[in-house]
Parts: sequence; C-alpha cells; structure tokens
Amino acid sequence: MPMRLIVAAVAAAVVLAAAASCGRREPAQWTVTVQRVASPAGPDTSEPQIVDAGRGRILSWVERAGKTSHLKFAERSGDGWSAPVTAASGDDWFLSYADVPSVIRLGDGTLVAQWLQQVDPVTEAYNLRLSSSKDNGKTWGASFMPHHDGTKTQHGFASLVDMPGNTLGVVWLDGRNSEVLDKDPASGTMTLRYAAFDAAGTQTSDTEIDHRVCECCPTTAVATADGLLTAFRDRSDDEIRDIAVSRLDGGKWTTAAAVSRDNWKIDFCPVNGPMLSARGRDVAAAWFTVKNDQGQAYAAFSSDAGRTWGMPIRLDDGGSLGRVDVELLDDGSAVASWVEYAEGRSDFRIRRVERSGARSAPIGVAAVSGGQASGYPRIGRVGNELIFAWSGSGTEGGELQVQTAVAQLP
Repeated sequence: MPMRLIVAAVAAAVVLAAAASCGRREPAQWTVTVQRVASPAGPDTSEPQIVDAGRGRILSWVERAGKTSHLKFAERSGDGWSAPVTAASGDDWFLSYADVPSVIRLGDGTLVAQWLQQVDPVTEAYNLRLSSSKDNGKTWGASFMPHHDGTKTQHGFASLVDMPGNTLGVVWLDGRNSEVLDKDPASGTMTLRYAAFDAAGTQTSDTEIDHRVCECCPTTAVATADGLLTAFRDRSDDEIRDIAVSRLDGGKWTTAAAVSRDNWKIDFCPVNGPMLSARGRDVAAAWFTVKNDQGQAYAAFSSDAGRTWGMPIRLDDGGSLGRVDVELLDDGSAVASWVEYAEGRSDFRIRRVERSGARSAPIGVAAVSGGQASGYPRIGRVGNELIFAWSGSGTEGGELQVQTAVAQLP
C-alpha cells in the first residue's frame, strides 16, 4: 500500500479515548528542565535523526533547496553543536518523514551516511545508498548499495551500527520479494536483511534476517556485549504485527521472537517502528501498539542482550501516536519518549522508567503536529545531558525547521 494511503488509514484507526490503565507504579520524584537551544539546522529542514558518535551524538537532517535535497549533520559535545557538514546531496531522493537518512561515526572515526535514491515515484521504489568519509566529512567516497538484487522495489528504513573492529552493520527493509508471483508461494513479502562491511569497506555479508515483516515501519539495531541485536515490526500470516527482535548469534540470525505479545491485528502498515538502546548486555526497547482502538506506547527491559524481556511498561497516560525513542541511563533505568495524543493535542513527552515498572511523571518537551510534519522526535544523551530533536515551526505558520532542546540529568 502506498505510504500516503497508509498514513491516512492509520490516523483514522488510532482512536484515543480510553482512560489510563491501572497498576502503574510511580517512583520517587524525578524531573528535568527542558531548555530550547539554537538548532544547527536552518530553515526548510526536517527528518531529524540522532545516533551515537562515540565521543558524542550526531544529529542529522534533510535540508531542501529547490529540487535538491542535502543530508547535513552536526555533532553534540560538551561544547555544544558543531558547525553543520553536508554528507550528500541529490535531486532524485525519496523523502519520507518515517524513512529518514542518517550519519554514523565508526570507532576509527570513519563517517558513514545513508540516504534513499528514488527509482520509480509511482510504485515508491527506491535504493539505499551509502557513502563514507575518512577526513571528518570534508570529502566523501562514491556511493554504493548494500543490496544487489536489481529490483525496482523498496530498499530503506535502514539502521547503521558501529561494529567491533571498525566494521559496519546495516539492517534494512528489502522489497525484492514484494511482487506476488503465482508460482512462488514465498513471494509477496517485505523482508528484513543485513549487510556487513569490513574496515576497508568491503562487503562481507548479505543475508536475510526475516522473510515476512511489516512493509514500512522503521527498524532499529544496536551492538550488545553478545553481538548485534535488531528490532522491527514482524508480520504473521494472519496479520499480527507485533514488535520482534533477532540476534546475530554465531554468524546466523536467530528466529524472530516477540518483545511483547500485543496481538495487534492490522491489515496495513502503521508506519510506527520500535527503538532500542543497549549497554553491555542491558537493553531497553520502546514501541507502539493499539489496544481497544487506542494508541499506546510501551517500554521493556532485557538483561540478557534481548533473549528475554520484562513486563511491558506503559509510557503514555491518555493515548499515543507512538513515534517512540529510548535511552538507557547509568543506573539501569531509561528515559523513553513518545508523542502523547489527548483532547486533540499532540505533545512530544519523556519520562523515566525502571525495570520494576515504576515511572516518573511525564515531562513535556514540545507541542508537535499530529501529522507527518513533526516526523519522529528523537532523544539522545551526551554525558549528563539529554538532547532532543524534532521537526516544527519556530513561529506560528512559519517554515518547517528541525528544533533542538537539552536537559541536564539529575
């Protein structure tokens, strides 16, 4: 189904009216003060993404100038935002509020950027392009693709991971089997694939993780002490689309296992993917689902690198549009974010959650659009500082621009 129709359908499906569920434990008071800071992104920018950069965090975004799109980024450190750098530009890009480009820094300092090159606007077919820089973004190598099937289908929703030995892992949704073929019962599915590249940039792996996943929910992947872990929205034969994980174990991907048995049955993609945060063998996950016609956001913890998961912890209070993120803290708790939707208002919110299920009071970061304009709000952490990014207008009726804010952890 084309994304424009999917977005309209899911907006109609998420009816947010039920009261907050019972049984939530409230921890000792925890709060932070969110302060707006000048964004490194200029006017006419959107599609923010925040990824780990070793020494800090990288915020990337798309800037439009006429028919040309530019992938730009800046790094956050103790000194604030660095000057913006352009990683890639093009006039044939596929742009989506949910399938966003990004930039990552590997352990040896190499920068890797990913974006989407449009192939067929009618069928929304596009290729995933990658490029790397060894001189901190001053120059970039020729772009390349991790997929080699040659089909005019969707290749996107990529997650880049810094792997041991300065190697790169790439997880993405791959539509090479999406065409329904009468003589092939395995056809007609969106697959999840993985590619690996060594320190010299040579591709060493191109494997399928899962043969049937949701068509356009963003993926997420993290490096744990036990290896690579990815999360995605799985899709069963009877259209149950719950969040699942798979681990790269001994060079092979494990069978997808549900983080939570939500049993959300839906006949189209909700365009709402999960997020992971990892430290050692500790992992936190956040995701969106719908129960009783109400959108809800959840978080859960794993202490064994994603093999097993604790109880789901409700994030929202009155209803959610999802678009979640999560960041582990030093004490084993996590800060999770979501878009709350109640009484006709959409708000980018955060709260601290504990493994016990205890939650802090919610903290508002910013009022956001409930539609595509706000994109996926993002959170990150640099030392004792939380950083936030989202798309919005700085003034009433103003031009769309990536906004940023920070908060000091207690």
